Amino acid sequence: MSALLELRDVRAAYDGVNVLHGVDLRVDAGQVVALLGPNGAGKTTTLRVAAGIHPLAAGGLLLGGRDMSGAAPRDLARAGVCLIPEGRGVFPNLSVRDNIRMMTFTGRSRDEVEVVAFERFPILAKRASQTAGTLSGGEQQMLALARGLACDPAVLLLDELSMGLAPLIVGQLYEQVAEIARQGVAVLVVEQFATAVLGIADHVAVLVRGAVKQQGHPDGVLRAELSALYLGSPA
Repeated sequence: MSALLELRDVRAAYDGVNVLHGVDLRVDAGQVVALLGPNGAGKTTTLRVAAGIHPLAAGGLLLGGRDMSGAAPRDLARAGVCLIPEGRGVFPNLSVRDNIRMMTFTGRSRDEVEVVAFERFPILAKRASQTAGTLSGGEQQMLALARGLACDPAVLLLDELSMGLAPLIVGQLYEQVAEIARQGVAVLVVEQFATAVLGIADHVAVLVRGAVKQQGHPDGVLRAELSALYLGSPA
């Protein structure tokens, strides 16, 4: 079975300095893959490559077995790749409803994107007319997820979902992520704090200095080893 998302021997650089050194990674439909590692390991760059935002220096990007190397971000988005970047990715001066309606660029109607978002996150329906920047941090992250899901992605890329949020809120958000995966979406999650995501991950890859050093099922990979990599929380 081919992966929904696959990176093959991916290399990437900034200003001529290599930051990814032959990354191999795959995410199947319905699977949550956690990409873990210390700061500066290349985790966010890996997501940006997968979304087409950062160019490949070498290697391949495949979606459903189709070579999409070099495709523009808009083309990858239309093919079903959705990136929710670090920092939540909402428009703070727009209302919750207008944030969601911006996802109509994918070809869905206003009603369709609102139904998807508000059914998944009922609290956002109650906040529909509220300015996004006045939401709590957790609600803003819910809005970012809702915006992504409104375009019915096949592949969901999440960068530091837990950043700045209380553990209880993080747990609730990751429960939503697990449910999204159960509906057949391939989910790749970057996290600095390993314990935030290990409970829902089907597969773990540890990135160190731009290369995958270890990967496998969470129970086999490592809770002790993760602590040694300074991922933030003791396992």
